[in-house]
Amino acid sequence: MTIRGVRGAISVLENTPEDIYAATQDLLAEIVGANSGLEPEDIASILFTTTPDLNAAFPATTARTIPGWEYVPLLCSQEIMVPGSMQSLIRVLLHWNTDLPQKEVQHVYLGDAAQLRPDLNHTLEKRHA
Repeated sequence: MTIRGVRGAISVLENTPEDIYAATQDLLAEIVGANSGLEPEDIASILFTTTPDLNAAFPATTARTIPGWEYVPLLCSQEIMVPGSMQSLIRVLLHWNTDLPQKEVQHVYLGDAAQLRPDLNHTLEKRHA
């Protein structure tokens, strides 16, 4: 079995705990839905980053509330502040133990974040911003 990275990002409406939690929940639900067979026991770890303007809550707090995910190692960090870069984003890198080839992993970019990697975005865009 190999560890594969699953990428994703979502735009957040406002810097509030409620909006950060809702966006994180939507992003994780879409990633799980897009990647058949992704189970909590197969997740090695998850790294969340937020843009500097999102500091009202930790995205990992939402992941810990998902049944079965309480033992998944989670970490939050802040994106580097690059002038002119997109703001109000949560990004995720999920490390998944799977036999799928890399090209079959489904990455998810929602809302305005869909602009970041249109070449990797294999799911339908949701409106979040």
